[in-house]
Amino acid sequence: MTLLTKAFIGSLYHPRVTDSHKGDHGHVLLVAGSADKMGAAVIAARACLRSGAGLLTIRVARDAASVIQMAIPEAMLLFSAKKKIDFLKYTAVGIGPGIGVTTESLKVVQQVLKHCTLPVIYDADALNHFSTHPSLWLKAPTGSIITPHAREFDRLFGPHASEKDRIQTATQKSKEFGIIIVLKSHRTHIFYQGKIYKNTTGNAGLAKGGSGDALSGIIASFLAQGYEAIHAALLGVYIHGLAADITLHTQSLESMLITDVIENLGMAFKSLQKK
Repeated sequence: MTLLTKAFIGSLYHPRVTDSHKGDHGHVLLVAGSADKMGAAVIAARACLRSGAGLLTIRVARDAASVIQMAIPEAMLLFSAKKKIDFLKYTAVGIGPGIGVTTESLKVVQQVLKHCTLPVIYDADALNHFSTHPSLWLKAPTGSIITPHAREFDRLFGPHASEKDRIQTATQKSKEFGIIIVLKSHRTHIFYQGKIYKNTTGNAGLAKGGSGDALSGIIASFLAQGYEAIHAALLGVYIHGLAADITLHTQSLESMLITDVIENLGMAFKSLQKK
């Protein structure tokens, strides 16, 4: 098992080049949000942009456009009425936060699996579709990232009596499917090709709605910036937790909101850059 220390993560992190432009930092397509869960899209999108993505497009229903444009004016929109997605425009895809478990959202998940050759992170309702349609697993390319919490993990792989049992299953499944599994908990573990990585950042203030949405946006951002999928997952988990730890300087475990954490991503990057 490898611990995610500052030194280890620092060896993976590539600081932004001073003469770069937005096209050098990737273009994320984020498939997130639905009529009653637009907050998930906003949270994931803000975290994505705060993590360095050069461009961001969010796929939403047209009647949700005003929500996104007011909350995140930096983001572009792809309206869901346009059924076919041109994946050539993007460099990474994040799908799942708040999309709901509907026939329409299932079609989008299937479209990503069938036609997208980009790095993809699957979260939340995308994983719920996987659990009810197990055959979808066979279409997930090697190197895909999934980010289940304990209940989502058990819906995917069957009931487990303990975290220890989940770690054993995740180790096996990461080899069997060739995927990266981010098993979210009070101390998140990441699995790839049978290897186990344990995070060392984060706190109980993250035990609130929206934390997973933010993590998805962060990892998608790193994918778009050209990091290897496993490195994007490791960096994303560590930075997400580090920003939460920094947030404790001004908030308590009880009062912390994920929007506070996102606003402290900048301080997390600065901390990582210090020798």
